[in-house]
Amino acid sequence: MNTIERDEGSSSGMIFRIWHGWTDPENADSYERLLKEEIFVGIDSRNISGYRGIRLLRRTVGNEVEFVTIMTFESLDAVRQFAGEDYEASVVPPKARVLLAHFDQRSQHYECRAELVKQL
Repeated sequence: MNTIERDEGSSSGMIFRIWHGWTDPENADSYERLLKEEIFVGIDSRNISGYRGIRLLRRTVGNEVEFVTIMTFESLDAVRQFAGEDYEASVVPPKARVLLAHFDQRSQHYECRAELVKQL
C-alpha cells in the first residue's frame, strides 16, 4: 500500500458540502435509487466548473433511515454555481421531497485542511 499525505497547514482548496435527509424505511430504497439514477446524474451533467464529486452515506437510526451527501468542490464560487448565491440553502428536488420525512434546510461547508489517503 502506498500512502499519500497532504497537509499544507492551510486550505487545500477543497470545500466539502455536507447535507442530511431522513426517510421512513419503506421509502429508503426508492430515495437511494432516485439519488443514484437521477439526481446525481443530473448534477454531474451540469458540468459545474470546480465540482469534484459526491458521496452517499446511509444508516438506519431508530425508525428512520438517514442519508448524508458529501459533495466536493474546489471553491465556494463552485458551490455557488451549484446552489446559487445563498449557497448554504439545501437543494432538494420535488421528487426527493416526496420521499423524505425531513431534511436539513441548510448545508454545512468545510474547508479540507489535511488528508491521508491510502492507495491499494
